[in-house]
Amino acid sequence: MSLRYKNKVVIVTGGSKGIGRGIVRVFVENGAEVVFCARGGQFCAAGEALEAELNMEGPGSCTFVSCDMSKEEDIQRLIRVTVELYGHIDCLVNNAGWHPPHKPTDETTAEEFRDLLNLNLVSYFLASKFALPFLRQRQGNIINVSSLVGSIGQKDAAPYVATKGAIISMTKAMAVDESRHSVRVNCISPGNVMTPLWEELAAQTPNAAAAVRAGENCQLMGRMGTEAECGLAALYLAADATFCTGIDLLLSGGAELNYGFKSQILT
Repeated sequence: MSLRYKNKVVIVTGGSKGIGRGIVRVFVENGAEVVFCARGGQFCAAGEALEAELNMEGPGSCTFVSCDMSKEEDIQRLIRVTVELYGHIDCLVNNAGWHPPHKPTDETTAEEFRDLLNLNLVSYFLASKFALPFLRQRQGNIINVSSLVGSIGQKDAAPYVATKGAIISMTKAMAVDESRHSVRVNCISPGNVMTPLWEELAAQTPNAAAAVRAGENCQLMGRMGTEAECGLAALYLAADATFCTGIDLLLSGGAELNYGFKSQILT
């Protein structure tokens, strides 16, 4: 089987778990040299374990770097380390982010909102800014991981939805700017994907199993997406979608289609 991204250099932020892990795995399986990052603690341990596992399997390779994406100096170091290792960058996948526990707007502080904006949105902007000089040299591409809720909304999650909607808009604006350099900028908006974060949020509900079933039933396909499917979507945008820029690829199992019971009018 041919390797679809052989010897290309890819950065994946937030790559130790969940969707990011699926993206790292698929790129390594297709021959890429991947530098991926996560912040410290359990995420660092998971990143090191993934690095060892994937380098044993190949055919590509990966390097884990500890990086706090809420800190500009860490983001600069991530780009610098990649260029020192490989000399160039072909693809940047902005994925690092967090979904806070659901709560109403009037219970959310301005500081909480600002912190989430910094992690979920500003980090994407800064990673792109620092990587672009190298991406332009290779006519590379940027893939921003947003969320379906950035387009359709979500209950008790206004700050999170705001960050994800902004990612979609920023993708389009950056695609316009970078077209003169032949750098493509695209976006993936996953719906419900079974990840450790989804399991964590479900565990905070009174009935985790019921929460998972409800999540599965949101899709026309009757199941959640997988980490591997997210990785394949990213690989498609990087390797195959050479006439696509500024698009938002919905990876949703049809969750946004058809009517549903949505009225929350107080009686």
